[in-house]
Amino acid sequence: MSATRRIGASDLTVAPLALGGNVFGWTADRDVSFDVLDTFRAGGGDFLDTADGYSRWVPGNSGGESEIIIGEWLASRGGRDDVVVATKVSTHPSFSGLSAANIAAAADASLARLQTDRIDLYYAHFDDASVPLDETVGALSALVDAGKVRAIGISNYSPERIDEWFEVTERGGFHPAVALQPQYNLVERDFEGALRDRAERFDLAVVPYYALASGFLTGKYRDGVTVDSPRAGGASKYLDDRGRRTLSALDAAAAAHSASVTAVALAWLREQRTVLAPIASARTVEQVPDLLASLEVELGADELAALDDASATDGRDAA
Repeated sequence: MSATRRIGASDLTVAPLALGGNVFGWTADRDVSFDVLDTFRAGGGDFLDTADGYSRWVPGNSGGESEIIIGEWLASRGGRDDVVVATKVSTHPSFSGLSAANIAAAADASLARLQTDRIDLYYAHFDDASVPLDETVGALSALVDAGKVRAIGISNYSPERIDEWFEVTERGGFHPAVALQPQYNLVERDFEGALRDRAERFDLAVVPYYALASGFLTGKYRDGVTVDSPRAGGASKYLDDRGRRTLSALDAAAAAHSASVTAVALAWLREQRTVLAPIASARTVEQVPDLLASLEVELGADELAALDDASATDGRDAA
């Protein structure tokens, strides 16, 4: 199994795979979510990713459902010190934005839902240009001082705003961010430009979301196949010539390792520069073993290069 990795300059270490909690309270009910979490933990997974806004988009939900499920699971299973819990602030309908007062209130609400005394990794979920960065960064840093948060992360920020974030951090003497959560996978590779440069410059551990491209990189979306999934529309858009080349390269590597396409796609992402741990979710317990299997897949340099080349945007160097 892949060795544990440190989250930036923090004292947090994790196995290089995060279980996405976006499906908890959405496509996975409480009982299924508990089974998924149990299986992930039993297989060596120890990094959970959620947000206070999950899953506000579901009719009848109000946000916080994922945190509630994770909190109930933590309370019932124990072993809080054996898992690293990441959540995010700014999208809960009752705690929208990144003002200092909202961050403080949202953190307390997340702590209550998670039934814990600290958030291990707390992300600013989306940039809030209406609030000065000094206020946002200062409020997050104050949570670290208060012992409510162990480390700070940034999600969905532009390269320029990340520069500003660290200027503010240095000027104010605040606790620095240690993690960056962008969209990144074999068929979404824009991260490999300015955002990756910032991750390297500021020692940000990268924890990519949509690591499986809404399920496309599981290999189940193919020509002539109809998939019954809430994410089918988002995944099927990748089934073009480039997507087919990518699937072919994944098939070849999967066959060589006696592994699933899912495991290979996650293993490729894990080995990219600056990447700490891909985030992948499971709406059934049967999907978890393929995620965990990615920790056992060690791709060779030629296989990594073949996947790079197959998934490169036409006319652009894959390196």
